[in-house]
Amino acid sequence: MSKKLKVALIGGGQVAEKVHVAYYASRPELELVAVVDSQTERAKEFAERNGIARYYTDSEAMYQAEKPDLVSVCTPNKMHCEHVLQALHHGCHVMCEKPPAMTPDQAYQMWQASTQTQKVLAYDFHHRFADDARLLRGSVASGELGEVYVTNAKALRRCGVPGWGVFTDKTQQGGGPLIDIGIHMLDAAMFVLGFPQVYKVDAHMYQKIGTVKNNGQFGQWDPSRFTVEDALFATLEFTSGSILRLETSFALNIQPQSVMNVEFCGDRAGATLFPAHIYTDDGGQLLTLYQREKADDLRHHKSMEAFVERVLGNPANIADGEQGYIIQKLVDAIYQAAEQRKSIYL
Repeated sequence: MSKKLKVALIGGGQVAEKVHVAYYASRPELELVAVVDSQTERAKEFAERNGIARYYTDSEAMYQAEKPDLVSVCTPNKMHCEHVLQALHHGCHVMCEKPPAMTPDQAYQMWQASTQTQKVLAYDFHHRFADDARLLRGSVASGELGEVYVTNAKALRRCGVPGWGVFTDKTQQGGGPLIDIGIHMLDAAMFVLGFPQVYKVDAHMYQKIGTVKNNGQFGQWDPSRFTVEDALFATLEFTSGSILRLETSFALNIQPQSVMNVEFCGDRAGATLFPAHIYTDDGGQLLTLYQREKADDLRHHKSMEAFVERVLGNPANIADGEQGYIIQKLVDAIYQAAEQRKSIYL
């Protein structure tokens, strides 16, 4: 490729620097040309720190001046829809941080816009890109586990309320652990299962610790401004009758500091996602059929790689606009079920 593709970043936070910039800088076909952030000083420092030529506080001005080919959207959840639609309408391929948006309607608009503009829209649901997830997807699809009738997904922290950003502000984020970390294990589980159709959703959520404590594993927060759930528990029933149980928390009195994993129970064998482990029972004894020694830790890299390869016209599976919409619908249904204390039928 004689001409490099130009890349711009919308949002100059941690994930933009540690994941997006780090990957783009490793690709000789790409050139990082600009970063946009609402705070001038932060945008300037971000650009200088990462060797990016220019910085902006106005995204429209950036598009007019730079005309990028690829854009990463790394802003608070509330702004995802606006920034993704703007990028697509300027003819850019887009990698957006999770969650897709605040509502299913927004996620649907984003999906449709990517289809209409014929541009790649990918979401950084990076856990599904682990070799572990790809391996278990193949095992489920081939029938090695038999009928997977119970799936347990956990994204739990004992006291891991983020002490930075707007993670505790429902108006900016749309929710707490479900939309921040639970959505990752929900997506990974749905990917491994092959995105079966959900029939019914039940859920319970609690705000018991975040409004009382003010510090933990990830720093301090203001309890008086903690407006999200600190724990949520949901059951999704598929049309087949099988179920997926999801547990997620920023703060919950559990023994381990954190748990991010999914367990699949089939009638022939079971499996754990990280690291991938497939097992069954033999006369009351656990029989391992397959086991990785270590979980794949290159998930972010592989997620970004899939996006760039798709942009370059190469075959690559991405977390696309349609699947992002499905996951957003499920998150919305879970919150509805918890808030209304009744089953939500899809």
